[in-house]
Amino acid sequence: MFMLRNVGKYIFGDASKQDIIQLDQGQLYIVRPHSVKGYSECIFKDAQATIRRTSTDFHYQLVIQRAFEEGEEQLIDDAEDTDDTKDEKTFLLDESLHLRNTIRDGHAVFAWRDLSGDPGDLYEFICETTVQPSAIQTFEIVSIQCQYERKYKRDREHATEQELKQFIFTDSPIPPASPVATSPVGSPVAASRSSFAPVTPVRKTRKAKEPEVLEATAAPKAATAPEATEILCKEGAELHLFDVASSSFLMQDQEVTVTVSEVGQWQYWLQIKGKDRAWLGQPVIADINPVFNFEYLSFIFNHYDMDDGAAYSWLLRFKDIETEERFQEGLMRALWEQLNEMKWAKAKEQDREYVLDAFQDLTMEDAPQEADEDEYYEAEETDDAGNRSEEYDSDEEEDSTHVRGVDEDGNVNSQLAVGFKHDRSFVIRGNNIGVFKHVGDKNLEFSTTITGVKTPGGKKFAPSKVMLHEGDNSMIMQDATNPHNLYRMDLEYGKVVDDWKVHDDIPVKVFAPEKKFAQMTGEKTFLGLSHNALFRIDPRLAGDKLVDSQLKQYALKNDFSATATTENGYIAVASNKGDIRLFDRLGINAKTHLPALGEAIIGLDVSKDGRWILGTCKTYLLLVDSLQTTGKNEGKLGFEKAFPKDSKPKPRRLTLNPMHIAQMQAETKMPLSFTAAKFNTGVDASETAIITSTGPFMVTWNLRRAIMGKPDPYQIKRYAEEVKADNFRFGSDKNVIVALPNEVELVQKATFKNPTRESISTPVRQLRSRHHIVNSPY
Repeated sequence: MFMLRNVGKYIFGDASKQDIIQLDQGQLYIVRPHSVKGYSECIFKDAQATIRRTSTDFHYQLVIQRAFEEGEEQLIDDAEDTDDTKDEKTFLLDESLHLRNTIRDGHAVFAWRDLSGDPGDLYEFICETTVQPSAIQTFEIVSIQCQYERKYKRDREHATEQELKQFIFTDSPIPPASPVATSPVGSPVAASRSSFAPVTPVRKTRKAKEPEVLEATAAPKAATAPEATEILCKEGAELHLFDVASSSFLMQDQEVTVTVSEVGQWQYWLQIKGKDRAWLGQPVIADINPVFNFEYLSFIFNHYDMDDGAAYSWLLRFKDIETEERFQEGLMRALWEQLNEMKWAKAKEQDREYVLDAFQDLTMEDAPQEADEDEYYEAEETDDAGNRSEEYDSDEEEDSTHVRGVDEDGNVNSQLAVGFKHDRSFVIRGNNIGVFKHVGDKNLEFSTTITGVKTPGGKKFAPSKVMLHEGDNSMIMQDATNPHNLYRMDLEYGKVVDDWKVHDDIPVKVFAPEKKFAQMTGEKTFLGLSHNALFRIDPRLAGDKLVDSQLKQYALKNDFSATATTENGYIAVASNKGDIRLFDRLGINAKTHLPALGEAIIGLDVSKDGRWILGTCKTYLLLVDSLQTTGKNEGKLGFEKAFPKDSKPKPRRLTLNPMHIAQMQAETKMPLSFTAAKFNTGVDASETAIITSTGPFMVTWNLRRAIMGKPDPYQIKRYAEEVKADNFRFGSDKNVIVALPNEVELVQKATFKNPTRESISTPVRQLRSRHHIVNSPY
């Protein structure tokens, strides 16, 4: 069968998670071979089987949950007197269940006793054929180890082969959930009874091609470490590698030495060696996506093989907190110095604590109450064709069965601007702008194309940045080749009507609205950033449009990269260095300066009340609570008063689970690269969700769950192509507008899925029907 003792080295997934392993497709039956109630009954026709930790040491549960169709949860949530237990069956993993499995008609079947039923009654979980054989085997092994821990009240690592084998039950065959014409027991009475008893047949497998059987993930060859000039830390640990096929961490070595060393100027190296071999060698860079969990003494990170581009997810488990803290100090020093090119010791103690806090699982206070912990959505149809915009075509006369709007010059969609006042979205494609109307809650309708964007002087250009302005009637845009000027397009006429020179010596790197909802009003002024200056732009001024009296310029190059404003006009400014400054108004020093974690901030958003600050880095999002909860400034925001030394702000890195990253990159061979993340927003709406994308994946975070520190508080939606831009529809957290290279969609957030191997590997269906194409020159 298998060597239980060797397989006993499996770690139960990420130890910070409640769920250990899951079989995500199957049906649950109760089988009563001797009962007058009927031979078998289907409890859940679409279900998931999970082995789950409990709050009691050495106790685990087998949990069978009904799997809902898209939108079905909302209907159940709206119904009165609903009983959640009807959608979940829970069993304590104990040897009295006699849990066992077999293969029947190509399906893996797990069966266990119904301890509250009649003798001979049992439950059967029948797996779909899409479930990988390696996952089935791992599920069986983990269940055996859980039963061992419950019986002996000690860790499975101490189990002998003989002790584990006692939980392999072969004492009785597993009867079929659907009986054949003869009785499963051989008596005439039983045969007569079963002949008219109601029978629920096994549901037929979905019509799909057989999935590719994945091989177990093998550790890549370790790179040779360069000569070290200084050892930052050297600690012992257990080493585990994430196996994509079984979706579990597998122990590779019970005793390794982990070393972080300096190998050159601002260059650092992570090396992992066992007694018999070197396991891993790689530079310390931001792409390793480090995640520390001190409750479970674990550290998870990613490794990218330079030869084949494959991504691997590793886990180190330390013997105690002190060991992990020493390792964290060494690794974070290396990572921070590599990114900032500055010695860690020179940073302020308060700044070092801020950085370390960002890499730990903190639970913030006062999570928004508007979002339910378990999110439900309106009912949706499973076919999302109605949500997709009619596809647009760069040649009106083109007559093809499927035209996807590919320009002859190779232009694709690049930017998205969502209207606040009018239900319109604008998509930039080269020097054309597509205009789309939001129709109801589920549809996007192509309206028109603004073709051949050009300056008032007649020079064509492709807008590099755009912003809706003056009640969504104007669009401010920039030509990347002329950073000292901005242009205003009158959207009613579809023409650029103004050419504004901002300043001869100060280029405009970023521009943003005066206040969060300023684009809904007739406000003329707006904000601008250069690499080291923050200023107001007033188009009504004669000559240069920069307001000299409201210019804050820094002597050093701060490399500003993004800005955002609150409803009251407070200003947040981020930089490529990774730091964030908070201002209550223009022309003065920042009230609060949040130190850099290291990675450049490429996007910035702020909740309308200024409480939550959202920065986007390449491999993670940074969520900061700016509310002061103690001290003399209690109740004040960091925009209004500086944080005292003994009351630092609370940062949280929002990262994807390294296991999901490994699965994503096994599929796409593309590294993480987030687009600018946005809160949902609206005048009368509270922020409850975050939207961003990386490669072909859209990702949405549940804000409340993220703040509470819940594991994996995000869902994904995968496309076949790279997502170019996305944002929530104004005033809603249920509708997301997404621009693909040659298509634009309005999608329901309810169609996002929990990250599983299936949802990560399966793109949404692409339309190919001519009926869904709009013949437009866009």
